Amino acid sequence: MEQQLIASPRDTASLDADEECEVRLVDREQVDRVRTHLPHAQVVQEAADVFALLGDPNRFRLLAGLREAGELCVCDLAAAAGMGESAASHALRLLRAHGIVAARRKGRMVYYSLRDAHVRQLLDVSLEHVRHGDG
Repeated sequence: MEQQLIASPRDTASLDADEECEVRLVDREQVDRVRTHLPHAQVVQEAADVFALLGDPNRFRLLAGLREAGELCVCDLAAAAGMGESAASHALRLLRAHGIVAARRKGRMVYYSLRDAHVRQLLDVSLEHVRHGDG
């Protein structure tokens, strides 16, 4: 296993003392192996976009409502989430455009649900992480 010694400039303005390294040992073989298995830039961007959508408390509350109910119309979902219908509708359009929720029309009513089991898993894991966190 080849390791190369690389000197690292210190930037004390942007790093805490605990995070600074005077000298780094880089295992080129390990770094190359990890880089080969990293997702492509487009996949990383799309995943980051999903987390950005989940990062809004109102959108997360809507998704949590759908997680609980399975399917709801905009007016019921807005009421459950404590939001106005217009704000809920706007958020749901955004979530639908990014493949997070699905919509089904029945007459003049539109019913929303989580797009698939992956979205439910993201919500489940997020909530479980928060409930069992150290802080």
